[in-house]
Amino acid sequence: MASGVAGRGFLGATRHLWTLVGIIGVGWAVGAGAGTGDLSGSSLYLFLTTLLLAVGLYGSTSEISLREARQDLRLLLLAVTVGVVAKAALIALVLWLVLDEPAYLVLAVAVAQIDPLSVAALRDSSRLSPRGRTILSVWASFDDPVTVLLTAYTAPFALRALNDSSGTSSTSSPDGIAGAVGDDLLDYAAQLGWNAVLVAVAAALWLLLRRTRGRDPAHWSPATQAVAVLLLLALIVTAGGYTLMLGVAVVGLFFRPPALTRHLGRISRGAYVTAAFTLGLLLVAGVDLVYGLALGAAAYGAQIVVGSVLARNLDRVDRVSLALGQQNGVTAVILALSLQPVFPQAVAIVAPAIVTVNCLHFAANSLWGRLGPDPGEPRPAPDRPPLPHARPVQPDLSAGSDTVPLWKDRDGAGDPHWKESAAGPAPPDPEANDGPPLSSLARLLGNVPVVDAVALDAVRDFRSTP
Repeated sequence: MASGVAGRGFLGATRHLWTLVGIIGVGWAVGAGAGTGDLSGSSLYLFLTTLLLAVGLYGSTSEISLREARQDLRLLLLAVTVGVVAKAALIALVLWLVLDEPAYLVLAVAVAQIDPLSVAALRDSSRLSPRGRTILSVWASFDDPVTVLLTAYTAPFALRALNDSSGTSSTSSPDGIAGAVGDDLLDYAAQLGWNAVLVAVAAALWLLLRRTRGRDPAHWSPATQAVAVLLLLALIVTAGGYTLMLGVAVVGLFFRPPALTRHLGRISRGAYVTAAFTLGLLLVAGVDLVYGLALGAAAYGAQIVVGSVLARNLDRVDRVSLALGQQNGVTAVILALSLQPVFPQAVAIVAPAIVTVNCLHFAANSLWGRLGPDPGEPRPAPDRPPLPHARPVQPDLSAGSDTVPLWKDRDGAGDPHWKESAAGPAPPDPEANDGPPLSSLARLLGNVPVVDAVALDAVRDFRSTP
C-alpha cells in the first residue's frame, strides 16, 4: 500500500524538514564564523521577532475559510481552546519530570500548536478525507493565536518563578512576548482593550473602503488595492510594536486585500526562513539535546492523546491521521526567539524539539501509510435516516394482478435490496391500449416503497379522473 508520504519518496516527503534544518545550519555557520554577540538583548531583535510573530499570525488566520470552519465549529472550538490547553498541560507534565528548572515549563506552550505551513505543504498527499483536511487546516490556523496568547499569559508567572529560584529580582518589566500582558488583572484588561481598539480601527477602515470603493475587493482599482495594503501593513507594524497579537489574529479574519493575499504564501515562507536563520544564529551558544528530545516527544505524544479524543466521532482514517498530525514550524520558532531574552535556554531546547516533532511526524505517518487502509478503498457511507412518507410494499395497483414487487426485504431485516422478480414479467395490462398512459407509471411507483405517499395518491387520482 503506497501512502501519500511514502509515495512521494523520502526526500520529497521530508523536504520541509530538510529545509528547516538547512536554514538553521546556515544561520549557525554564519553565527559561528562572524559572531553574533548578545543578539537577543537588543531592542531591534525584540521588535523584529514580535513583528515576525504578527506576520505569521495574520498569515494563519487570513487563509481560514469561515464557511468551511462553520461545518465543524464545535470540534474546532474545542481543539483550539481545550485542546491547546490540554496539550500544553500534558507536555508540561513530562517536562516537570525531566527539566531541572520548573520555570521552563512555559516552553510546553510554545510547541503545543500545529504549524499551518507544514500542513499546507502536505495537504495534497495526505490520506485525510476532504472534511478531515479542512478540520486539520483550520485547527492549525486557529491554534496559533491561542498558543501565542497562552504563552504571553504564562510567561510572567514563569519569569517570576525563574527569578525566585535564582534568588534575583528585576524591577524592570520584560519586553517582547514575555511582557506583553503584564502579571495582574489590570494589565490583562488593558491589553485586551488595546487589542479591541486595533480590531475596531481595522474594521472601520475596511468598511470605509467597501462603502466607497465597492463591496467586492476583487473589483477595486489598483490604487485602492495599494491603499488597503498600506493600511494593513501599518496595522501589522503597530501590532508588532505593541505586542497586540490577539488583535492582529482577528484582523486576519476579515481584512483581506486581494493584492496582498495572493502573495501571502511567499510572505509567510519569507518569515519562516528569517525566523529559522535567526534561530541558527542563536544556537552558537549551544544545544540542550536531551531536554529538546524530551520536549519534542512530549509534544507529539500530547497530540496523539488529545487528537484521538477530539476526533473520536470521525471515521478511523481521519481519526488516526489527525492524531498523528502534530508538526512544528514558524510559530514555535518565533516563540522561542521571543522568549530567549528572558529565558536563556529557550532556543537551545526548542530548536531540537522542533526537529524531533517533525521527524516523529514523518516516521509515524510513513508507518501509518504502510499499515493503514489503502487510500483508494471506499470509505463506509454514513448512516442516513429513513426518508419521510415512506409507503410499505404494495402489490400492483391494477386489480387482479399477482405480480411480485421488483424488490423485497432480505430476511425481514428492513433493509431493502433490489432483486429480480420471482414471478417473471408482469402480465399485460388489459387497459394498456385504451387507458391513460399514467397507469403504467402508477404501477411502477407502487412497487417502490420510498415514494412519497402524497405524490402516489395524486397519480392514482389523476388516473381516475374522466
